Amino acid sequence: MRKRLSLVLAATVALALSPAVPSAASTASTAGDPVDLDALFVGAHPDDEAFSLSTLGQWNEDHRVRTGVVTVSRGEGGGNAVGPEEGPALGLLRESEERAAVGKAGVREVFNLDDVDFYYTVSAPLTDQIWGADTLEKVVRVVRQTRPEVVLTMDPAPSPGNHGNHQQAARLAVQAFYAAADPKVFPEQITREGLRPFAPARLLLGGGRGTSQNGPSCASTFRPNNPAQNVYGVWSGRPSQAQGKTWAAIERDAQRTYASQGWAVFPDMPSDPNQLGCDFFTQVDSRVPFPEPGSAAAAAPTAILDGALTRASGAVPLGTLFGLRTSTFDVRPGTPFTVKVSATAPSREPLGRSSVTLGVPAGWQVSGSGELGRLSAGRTGTATFTVTPTAGTPTGGTGRARVSATLTTERGRGYTYRQVEISPPVRAGQQLLPQVAQYEKWTSEVGVPQLRGIVTPVLTLPSGGSRQVGVVVTNVSDAARSGTVRVDLPAGFTADRAEAPYSDLAAGASMTVPFTVTNSDPSLKTSNQGGDYAYTISVDGAVASKPALELVPAASVPQASPTVDGVAGDGEYPGPALDISRLWEGTACSSPADCSGTARLAWHDDTLYLLVQVQDDVLGTRLAAADCKRHWRTDAVEVTLDPRGTSENTSTTFKAAVLPVTAGSDVAGSATAGPPCFLRDADNRQGPGEQTAPGMRVASKVAPGGYTVEMSIPLELLPGSVDPAHLGLNILVYDSDTQDKTGQTRIGWSTWGGVQGDPYRWGVAALTGYRPPADRPVPDPVIPDTALSSLDSPQSLEQAVRVHVPLAGGPAAKEAESGQAVSATTGQEGVKVTLRSGAPGKAHLFVRDDQGTAGSRVVTVSRKGVTTVTVPLTRALAAHPAVVAGWEAPGGGTAASQVKVR
Repeated sequence: MRKRLSLVLAATVALALSPAVPSAASTASTAGDPVDLDALFVGAHPDDEAFSLSTLGQWNEDHRVRTGVVTVSRGEGGGNAVGPEEGPALGLLRESEERAAVGKAGVREVFNLDDVDFYYTVSAPLTDQIWGADTLEKVVRVVRQTRPEVVLTMDPAPSPGNHGNHQQAARLAVQAFYAAADPKVFPEQITREGLRPFAPARLLLGGGRGTSQNGPSCASTFRPNNPAQNVYGVWSGRPSQAQGKTWAAIERDAQRTYASQGWAVFPDMPSDPNQLGCDFFTQVDSRVPFPEPGSAAAAAPTAILDGALTRASGAVPLGTLFGLRTSTFDVRPGTPFTVKVSATAPSREPLGRSSVTLGVPAGWQVSGSGELGRLSAGRTGTATFTVTPTAGTPTGGTGRARVSATLTTERGRGYTYRQVEISPPVRAGQQLLPQVAQYEKWTSEVGVPQLRGIVTPVLTLPSGGSRQVGVVVTNVSDAARSGTVRVDLPAGFTADRAEAPYSDLAAGASMTVPFTVTNSDPSLKTSNQGGDYAYTISVDGAVASKPALELVPAASVPQASPTVDGVAGDGEYPGPALDISRLWEGTACSSPADCSGTARLAWHDDTLYLLVQVQDDVLGTRLAAADCKRHWRTDAVEVTLDPRGTSENTSTTFKAAVLPVTAGSDVAGSATAGPPCFLRDADNRQGPGEQTAPGMRVASKVAPGGYTVEMSIPLELLPGSVDPAHLGLNILVYDSDTQDKTGQTRIGWSTWGGVQGDPYRWGVAALTGYRPPADRPVPDPVIPDTALSSLDSPQSLEQAVRVHVPLAGGPAAKEAESGQAVSATTGQEGVKVTLRSGAPGKAHLFVRDDQGTAGSRVVTVSRKGVTTVTVPLTRALAAHPAVVAGWEAPGGGTAASQVKVR
């Protein structure tokens, strides 16, 4: 087709059969060359690829691009709007949904890595801790096995509300782009497994930060926030010739396949193509030439494929490598830096006489020759330039610029570029949140500085309160510096000083200059209603950065002794009511009667009391008391508590949800209301309230037009002692107006996207007079750790046989330890399966036909050789029965095989 020469890998496993065993000629197994993919999407859960399927479908239909999807987990920690399945059973359901969804775009290969999907978090560090170090190894193995030219993934940055699992999956994909090409990374994959290093051609993130118009011009009219960034668009309004509707409509049909996530109710896409936009992708890196920004080729639907899988008119031949590297990412006016450009001709095609021309911003000086000489097949030419940004180049603080190279050969032209960041001698910025600082460190360690600075630095402070804000000053010049830092705050904020000195700051060193900032106007709006209050940090009279402050609501909790009965008695809650009616996510409330609420708090001894009154004219599904979990499926009140207001993620917090009513028993054909129930979710310890929050009490009153929930929470349940002046607190209401176990609206007190996982954005409560017991322990968090194994997924086993790629990103079983099914016949008690193995192991057997799974069994095989077992059936066999078998070898590694039932 269009691909450059593929690498040939050693067979994963081969099995010799004795003459006494029935012929295995009809047996298929994982032995053989792995599938050769063109593109690979790396996500965290089923449905993460769902908003890129318009693009993948177009590529497949128009250019025969074969795409695979890596899914790190099967989403077992998510909700289920269609049934009672949870844990591994839910993972099996969600895998089935994913395979059906991506199939609508012509994608057949889904590589599940079997990592656990735990609760919702916005923390990549916590995700990395739970998934473990071997996940990168698995992603690298899949890349080396399937050899995709284009790697697509998600947003790796801790952008507000960005799922931590999504961040970590993207970081794994970025790391694998480089690691898979390096023979020193996971060398045993090469020396023991027979794989070879593989270097994908292009790496892109899904999405783009910027603005665009809808319609056919959505790609060409995109304007990135960072003008030095390369963002490509693929218009979703193009019709599929095979399916007779727009790719946007096909993508929406695919998304509706994720019924367990409540997506079946997604509305139709607009029928007018001019109302449809693009799927956008932001380029991170490329080893091959690509279309020049602003050119017609850059706006074409093949722009991401060009240079890797397709050849644009006038471009150099496929297989040409073209790259540019700068000696530094941070450049300063008047200070030269080095640029090296290299071009390599395809292994079987010469480029002839070749040269490169460097492109830099106007006024920058360039010296050096771009002549590469004659590039014969496989030959590399290199050119080195010295570039000096013009002294006095306006930077506006820090800014990005392009350094590009154009390749001219006898066989066509090519383009590439790199970003650099223009910096003054001294930089200054607001101290970073822990997860943002960790991300910035990651970009440096992996060598992708072009991805740093994506997240606007923000810090929160309570309404009417104060906090210390550190300004980090960094000297990027070659000599010690002294000067002045200044903060210019927006109206409603004051600081203890407007400016402060820094002195004798050594070259390359940093220091923190503290300012105490106060919200002097408590009437300013908080949460997402107020948004970011941007301000300016200047160094030595020049603007250095523009961070932001965010206000969260604050409350003083009085002392009182309420009775937990669902009724606000006189004097039980003497403090003012908190407004919990702000929209957080979903559809806005149509009126206060549709959804709104207030909350009151009190404390007594070592207990916190809350009374929440919700107006709600339509109640959602009444879940059974035994199904008191995944509270976002129906009406619920969630209370979140961060003992000291300093948690980076919710694993060190307390989060409890109360369902005001459950499903009662049928009495004379009429369902009665059951009592409230409560649970803990996505925190230090999850599960039914009676088990995970002993001593917590709840009560509710449900009436026409709404409900009241009251609760008491012993503070000893919190993971650590409470800071009486800074208890992190949020109160969130989930509203459902349907009976399909889906929520439509979320409101609350401190409201931001993803706030349920972001403790730093919760409100602040002061428990005046409360004295906590000293040294209360902080227990280790309990994190779900059960994931479905691909050995127990017949669809994963069938794929492993079909594409010759071992399960779950793991290695193949050694030949001497492998096993497979060699024959299968029907009998009175089920299907008799004959196995041959080179060692003891465990076989996971599934009888499959056109209707799905008709029987399954897991068998421990105690010796090598031939073993015969019977798999009982749960129903009569339909057409085309077969047995698919997974093999778990004693020394690690897996194999899969499939044999027809006769």
